Amino acid sequence: MTEHKYKGYIGTYTKGDSKGIYSFTLDVKNAAVSDLKLAAELENPTYLSISADNQHLYSVVKDGDQGGVAAFTIEEDTDMLTELNRQLSPGAPPCYVSVSPQNQYLFTANYHKGTVESYPLGENGGNIHSVSSVIEHSGSGPDPRQEKPHTHYSALTPDEKYVAVAELGTDKIYTYEVNDGILKEANSLSVAPGSGPRHLTFHPNGKYAYVMTEFSSKVIVLSYRSEDGSFTELQSLSTLPDDFKENNQGSAIHISSDGRFVYAGNRGHNSIAVFSVDEQTGKLQFVERISTEGDWPRDFALDPSETFLLASNQESGNLVLYSRDTDSGKLTLLTADIAVPHPVCVKFLHA
Repeated sequence: MTEHKYKGYIGTYTKGDSKGIYSFTLDVKNAAVSDLKLAAELENPTYLSISADNQHLYSVVKDGDQGGVAAFTIEEDTDMLTELNRQLSPGAPPCYVSVSPQNQYLFTANYHKGTVESYPLGENGGNIHSVSSVIEHSGSGPDPRQEKPHTHYSALTPDEKYVAVAELGTDKIYTYEVNDGILKEANSLSVAPGSGPRHLTFHPNGKYAYVMTEFSSKVIVLSYRSEDGSFTELQSLSTLPDDFKENNQGSAIHISSDGRFVYAGNRGHNSIAVFSVDEQTGKLQFVERISTEGDWPRDFALDPSETFLLASNQESGNLVLYSRDTDSGKLTLLTADIAVPHPVCVKFLHA
């Protein structure tokens, strides 16, 4: 990674032409994505996580009738991924994976099983050891798609004291203590019935969190209390225009590193909603909504310079590159014709 070029990876559904995880280069000087190539061949690597030192990439993986997580070494010269090992169990793979900043643990969320899991990592990250803790949720929600728990997100809180978990099936946000890889429930918050909390992102100050709901297409603003891992709801606002009545499912949510802007994806309306953050209260104000120039924007990411945003349209098989105004937070479309089959997750190497 140089001053003008940033490397990244795309996780996909391996149907149609997709073979696995793809790598790419973003040239910020020329505002272009290039060098798109297959970095590792595996089945349904739909979500990825990259270690803080850029040495390892972790992916969810399907393997026959089993699912789990796989660890790779990132080959710096070629961008290729060399598999180290994988941990599998019977049934569907997780839908989310995250790695702790010190490369000690992996955390996964399993939509189909309704579970959150922790895996210890070997020295300096790398090999994934056997699962150390599995929490199985219970309950349901009023939406027909909430017939049982559907865990969708799990990652450490900024203070690294808890794992925050979004439970789409039961409309709950959980926090779990982590003691030697063992998860123990610390707190939980119920959000509006039928909303389906999907993904969560923390403000850099660690005091606020923003939840994207899949079913109600809203961003829920939460205050976070580090002392006991509890959340309190402060605000809830829609990511959609008032007159949009067709099918929409909320997708990803990310925040700029200065904590000034939140971005949220709409699958169906096929847009990214932009909000500004009140630095005193953490609450949001709508800025704009911009088309993703394709179908079903599953994920997106700010590049390390945060002057660009790259989004993935799962069903139309294209990546979309925007320039980003760091003062206003607004996005400007640059190109929408970067072809990748069934792209899901977008991750850049850390600066």
